[in-house]
Amino acid sequence: MTSPAQAPPATVAAALADVATLGGFFAPVVAGPDDGWHPVAESYAAGSADLVADNARRYGTTEPRVAASVVQLGHAARLWSPLLACAVVHGVVPDPADLQRADDGPALRFPTPVGWWARDRGETAALLYRLVVEERLTAMAAGLRVRIAPRLLIGNAASALVEAGRALVAARPGTREAAGDLVARLLATGALVGTGEITDSALSFRRRSCCLFYRVPPGDRCGDCSLDR
Repeated sequence: MTSPAQAPPATVAAALADVATLGGFFAPVVAGPDDGWHPVAESYAAGSADLVADNARRYGTTEPRVAASVVQLGHAARLWSPLLACAVVHGVVPDPADLQRADDGPALRFPTPVGWWARDRGETAALLYRLVVEERLTAMAAGLRVRIAPRLLIGNAASALVEAGRALVAARPGTREAAGDLVARLLATGALVGTGEITDSALSFRRRSCCLFYRVPPGDRCGDCSLDR
């Protein structure tokens, strides 16, 4: 694979600002003051223990692995959503090399908006897989201080990816073909292979592993739950 060309920082910043209007997981903080943020790698090394404890209290679970799954799933969504949307809508992939996490929660920040042009979908899928799965979610999984199945975690990554694509298409219907193609390419890459299948053109998904959310009171199940057969 050839190295992607660098995109102008102003172009990356504009792309991030635009997709942030989609709200939620699509809206990381860009630039601004450094106070209140730390490198996301520090959070990974610490096992994201503060977020796991916070989520255990929030959801009323006494199972650390359940809280850890919820944290990892949310983090995957915050990684995939802006990167996927920027690639599909603006043809750029922001570089999360210096990505930061809020001291008091799960929010993410791009301190410097740099990145690459996303001109070939195959190369873009490979780049996104490396940035999200290989370089971040793998590090996060390695640092977790609770025992949790690798298949569950990569299933969470797939679920978060497809939901990011589905939310993007719902907000920007004109992206359906490009978003669907890029999501499908990613699901056919590396550890994401075999994690589940897209079941319709609206990017509904059926995963093959369970995120354990059903163990959170009152026992609700996710829309892509593998237990609903």
